[in-house]
Amino acid sequence: MNSQEQQQHTQVKYSEVSPFQISDGFRRNSRMEPVKTIRIFIAAVAANISAFAVGTCLGWTSPVAPKLKAADPVDSPLDRPITTEEDAWISSLVALGALVAPFVAGPLADRIGRKWVLLSSSLFFVLAYILMMVASEVWILYVGRLIQGFGVGFVMTVQPMYVGEIATDAVRGATGSLMQLFIVSGLLYVYAIGPYVSYFALQWCCLVVPIVFTVVFFFMPESPYYYAGKGHKSDALNSLQFLRGQSADVVQDEMTIIQGEVEEAMANKGTVIDLIRNAGNRKALIISAGLIMFQQLSGINVVLFNSQSIFESANTGLDPAVATIIIGCVQVGSSGLTPIIADRLGRKVILLISAFGMAVGLAALGAFFYVQQAIGDASNITWLPVPALVVFNIVYCIGFGPLPWAVLGEMFPANVKSIASSIVASTCWILGFVVTRWYPALDALGSYYAFWLFGIFCVVAFFFTLFVVMETKGLSLQQIQDRLNGKRSN
Repeated sequence: MNSQEQQQHTQVKYSEVSPFQISDGFRRNSRMEPVKTIRIFIAAVAANISAFAVGTCLGWTSPVAPKLKAADPVDSPLDRPITTEEDAWISSLVALGALVAPFVAGPLADRIGRKWVLLSSSLFFVLAYILMMVASEVWILYVGRLIQGFGVGFVMTVQPMYVGEIATDAVRGATGSLMQLFIVSGLLYVYAIGPYVSYFALQWCCLVVPIVFTVVFFFMPESPYYYAGKGHKSDALNSLQFLRGQSADVVQDEMTIIQGEVEEAMANKGTVIDLIRNAGNRKALIISAGLIMFQQLSGINVVLFNSQSIFESANTGLDPAVATIIIGCVQVGSSGLTPIIADRLGRKVILLISAFGMAVGLAALGAFFYVQQAIGDASNITWLPVPALVVFNIVYCIGFGPLPWAVLGEMFPANVKSIASSIVASTCWILGFVVTRWYPALDALGSYYAFWLFGIFCVVAFFFTLFVVMETKGLSLQQIQDRLNGKRSN
């Protein structure tokens, strides 16, 4: 048989192999040489150090705002206290930066890869903290917070893509929910350190985080889906071997499936029009954007940015710094549960529990402030704000904190994933900016108005999850696409 006949014979032989045979072979090989999931988690944890850096940015204002607002600015880079208006801008500008960034990060993720876009986020974080250290005017703090937002937007857009693409179906829910655990760990880091060190020492403590991320994540592989989309099959195979801890022969079957999925998706390169025109993509966008919308309308950024100030206003008798640290510990502990239960209970059940619990916590917190501010005597219920915020944070951190991002990472086909991620991430930060920028105005009318409004949004989120959100537990990325498009998956 000459070389041409042999090539034709190989093509005919390959064409006779059905996707079901490939899938069966993949399952048989996986049983013979099991996936080393520890490698997937190592790569996911390395990627999520960037989420830890995001947490330091989000929690930064909680210990810093009291220093900047102090009548005697002895521990402030400024020579005067900031005003309420300036405080609102310092809190909200990170969301404005994060709003713009996805439209750059999404296309870059397709052009240079998920890994390098994530690594580039460190440049923004490092530059921002340097500006914070040299700030002598409020506008420099504004610029620093805006640049922090760019870094946050890069991470929040691309990290779910990366983690969703490196994971197997069995652990995708667990690895996807690690983002929330690392964000709240970053929050706890600044909550615990910020009140007890100087302003400048805190900036150094925050600056080291993106540097550690860069060093650690540099040695992790690129997403095999990215390589497959670029036609770099050998690089994709090497990435998959690293992530699965299996031989080339074993991962070849999975590589064939990935290559087929990517080629099918990339055959019709997606645009915004394709995202809206296709029924499956449209449904995925409604689900993903809806979950992110309700995440922000729960008022979570108000709680994260202003924890210390909220406890000062509540006058519970507990040191506000200590109360904030308690909340941070609760966030970390509850976020640690999500990777364990996400692939057991399913995304939808956890989201329903989360929405209901957040509504209860916010209703209780609103009731406390109503009694304190409208009636004038809350001395009998000064204990209420801490448990109310504990309940709110527990259910947020197991549900509406991590799972909207995990769902985003698995809902869209490769040809529109970066566009969809950019749109959804921007939706997140548009609402994040609106809520944090105008919360002080609503708070001035009465804190209970703000928390009851957030609670109403959580009730709506419950019914949105119940009637609109699709369960993805245990489904492959292709099976998710089949269900979104109304196809019967095998």
